[in-house]
Amino acid sequence: MKIFLLSVMLICCTTSIFGQYQSDTESIQSTIDALYEVISGEAGEARDWDRFKNLFAPDGRLIPTYTDREGNIGYLSWTPEEYIERAGSSLERDGFFESEIGQVVEQFGNIAHVFSTYDSRRTKEGEVFMRGINSIQLFNDGNRWWIISVFWSSENPANPIPAKYINR
Repeated sequence: MKIFLLSVMLICCTTSIFGQYQSDTESIQSTIDALYEVISGEAGEARDWDRFKNLFAPDGRLIPTYTDREGNIGYLSWTPEEYIERAGSSLERDGFFESEIGQVVEQFGNIAHVFSTYDSRRTKEGEVFMRGINSIQLFNDGNRWWIISVFWSSENPANPIPAKYINR
């Protein structure tokens, strides 16, 4: 009986905490929009990290790619919590706005893949300092969309974004 009551309390608390974000995950587009909105903001502006975490499946991942100084290509793999720990303070300190400038969606049943081209700025109307593509995998459990992973690569002179991925 105690385990049952504890389970009910946990479900109720989780629902009340994240229930305010229900509209974020009603569609593929609302989920993508919420992802960009929650990481974007002026310097000194706190981000709603509970909203961010609510977008991801319990085992969701954020996976940036990189090229190091020696030219080695690799990737990192973070939980949403690790992303917040590694990137959150700099986003809030320096200001960061990421906007979608192109999108290709493929969906089959309850899974979807979104190739989401972005540009990044320090202020909402500032100069673009970075562009790239987020490869976002989503899953619908019948109630909502969950981000399974965000796997991204930034544009560079050796790897320009093809025009077909910039459609906004």
